[in-house]
Amino acid sequence: MDNFLILERLDRLERLMIANKEVLTFDEACDYTGISRSYLYKLTAAGQIPHSKPNGKLIFFEREKIVSWLLQNHRKPLP
Repeated sequence: MDNFLILERLDRLERLMIANKEVLTFDEACDYTGISRSYLYKLTAAGQIPHSKPNGKLIFFEREKIVSWLLQNHRKPLP
């Protein structure tokens, strides 16, 4: 089997595993949302995205809250 195909399948499996987790780490949230690390850090620092810092250092996200945040400000389609 081609190495590229194997890596592609592993990447797909990782994404499926992340999609089923309830609590995401910072890196998992970046992968899940497609937001870059620097922009996600700016959003957390500004308090614009729901997150938790239980020990004051590591950042965690609830998947449901991230989905709600991503889907805010709905726009109606033009007729």
